[in-house]
Amino acid sequence: MLKRLLVIVLAAVCLATLAKAQDAATQATDDLGPMQQVLQEHADLIVESSRRTIGPAIDAVANSGLEAAQTVLEVWQARDMYQRIEDGLFFAAEETGDDIFTLTDFDTGVVVGEVPDDALEQIKPNSGIRSLIGTALVSFQLNDPDRAKRDEAISSLERRGNAELLTPLRNSIDGEPDPALKERKMRVERLMTITYDPDEDARIEAIEEMAGDLGVDVRATLNPLVATTIRVFPDGNVPADLNIAREVEPGSEELPVAEAYEMLDGPPMVSSDDLRATLQDNIVDGRVGGIPVAELFDPERREAAYGALVDAGTIPPRPTAEEAAQAVEDATFVAVYAEPNPAITAAANRALGKIDTNVGLNQFLDLGLDALSLGSIYFLAAIGLAITFGVMGVINMAHGEFIMMGAYTGYVVQQIIPNHTASIIVAIPLAFAVTFAAGVAMERLVIRWLYNRPLETLLATFGISIALQQLAKNIFGTQARPLTSPDWLGGSVVLNDVVSISTVRIAIFVLALVFLCVFLFIMKRTRLGLETRAVTQNPGMAGAMGINPGRVNMLTFGLGSGIAGIAGVAIGLYAQVTSEIGQAYIVQSFMTVVVGGVGNIWGTLLGAGLIGALHKGIEWFNPSNTLAAQTYMIIFIIIFIQFRPRGIIALKGRAAGD
Repeated sequence: MLKRLLVIVLAAVCLATLAKAQDAATQATDDLGPMQQVLQEHADLIVESSRRTIGPAIDAVANSGLEAAQTVLEVWQARDMYQRIEDGLFFAAEETGDDIFTLTDFDTGVVVGEVPDDALEQIKPNSGIRSLIGTALVSFQLNDPDRAKRDEAISSLERRGNAELLTPLRNSIDGEPDPALKERKMRVERLMTITYDPDEDARIEAIEEMAGDLGVDVRATLNPLVATTIRVFPDGNVPADLNIAREVEPGSEELPVAEAYEMLDGPPMVSSDDLRATLQDNIVDGRVGGIPVAELFDPERREAAYGALVDAGTIPPRPTAEEAAQAVEDATFVAVYAEPNPAITAAANRALGKIDTNVGLNQFLDLGLDALSLGSIYFLAAIGLAITFGVMGVINMAHGEFIMMGAYTGYVVQQIIPNHTASIIVAIPLAFAVTFAAGVAMERLVIRWLYNRPLETLLATFGISIALQQLAKNIFGTQARPLTSPDWLGGSVVLNDVVSISTVRIAIFVLALVFLCVFLFIMKRTRLGLETRAVTQNPGMAGAMGINPGRVNMLTFGLGSGIAGIAGVAIGLYAQVTSEIGQAYIVQSFMTVVVGGVGNIWGTLLGAGLIGALHKGIEWFNPSNTLAAQTYMIIFIIIFIQFRPRGIIALKGRAAGD
């Protein structure tokens, strides 16, 4: 009896102690701040840091409605959250000394003390968890006073939005003070509405609003709505609730018969290789299914041997080709939209149709801008040749080397003047001076003795071309030299996601217009221009009027060479400078002059535009073969000069007679 009484007393004491401990634990939990309580409820998941299981913990913090939620998520994402080993509480920790960390309470934001690093365990979320935390942070950051955080939140939605963030995004739009961010928020809201809004009418309205937009993000949003998968129904009964895009015919490129049969999940068909392997594996005493191996060279005997193995139960039966074809014919194959709502897929298809139309129009505009840019380059390269060829009738095969000399002049100037803007400003007139002097020297030493002898002139200038290329290799080497453009020429003007043009090409186009105006001024408003036109029209009469044709030829040849040098600086800004840089443009320059009309500046301008457009048009039709463009252009020129031997604008006077 006494023993039983002692047991009862001990049990009562234990129960009282346990109850007291539970009350103490409850009291301790009640003393924690609300955010700390949320963290303690999910402590195991937080410490485990597994992307598969962390979701409830992140959601609990994000949806807690507490002011500290954003701070906790940001600290957690930055890997600055630590758990104190002593009591399992979580803090924001910052290392303030050698292995000493200062702890800050999440609820109060107050520093609660300093502890050594061995008293803490760092919470280290991996990249996947940090991504999930970043998504949860978006709803807070959309209204953050810091513009950078709002920008980061919008970027996060652009990369990976979800249905839960659609409402917070909408609520943040009206209060957004920054016009640029507000516009981005409105655009992202439309795209997220298309994907996540449960209201069918709202989705269709958003689709129609974005129809025709050229943004890649719009196409990336709409394309999944019209994506299809092929499904098979062996009995031919297609459910009425499916959003079917079209019926697929087996045997087409989209669905070969073999793939169609595989979708039926029937007995596999056996290929000829598989059949031989099966027969080889079942050779017994020199026979397969009772048929000697020596007879298996005959396809009919192989089929008989295989059938014997099937009849004996050694291998499973296989369908014949006729049976497989019949099974495929009896089945119905349909392409089913991933989006189950037909009204939404219809709206998406209409929107994508408008987008395709706009893309085509803008591609044509982009092609036109490329052709205009290329034409301006050809014009710069050819204008000097048009001057020399038109006035003197000299076929200057070394014209490309004047372009090369101008490009190398720009390179040398940049080695002396590091500032790229200043170096280009200095290089343009210096390149003109260098190539002008070289042109004058070439005219005085060689060309003046070969007037009216086109074959000898061609051979002489070709020899000079080779000599100048070799001289450039000896001085600068064979390695390509960079001619760096200034930073303000390093970007591009982007009209939309389809149309853009580099700033360098715009600058070259402007430079071409400038030199067109300069050339017209020289030819129309200066004495040199008057004398040049007189010599071009009638050199004999010009000489009789006191004009020195030799001096005019010299200055004109120098002028054409100087302009070629400036073209070399411009071309070198986007092409590597080598000794062969001029050779890439000599053929196009001659074609430009011939097509436009020898010696006529307006003809050269029209010829450059025509050659540039033709080049880009051929490349557009055959982008995989850039060499074809030049080949087809030469064919075009040959045909063209049969009908217009003097070019688009024929020159009158000596050049016309020549």
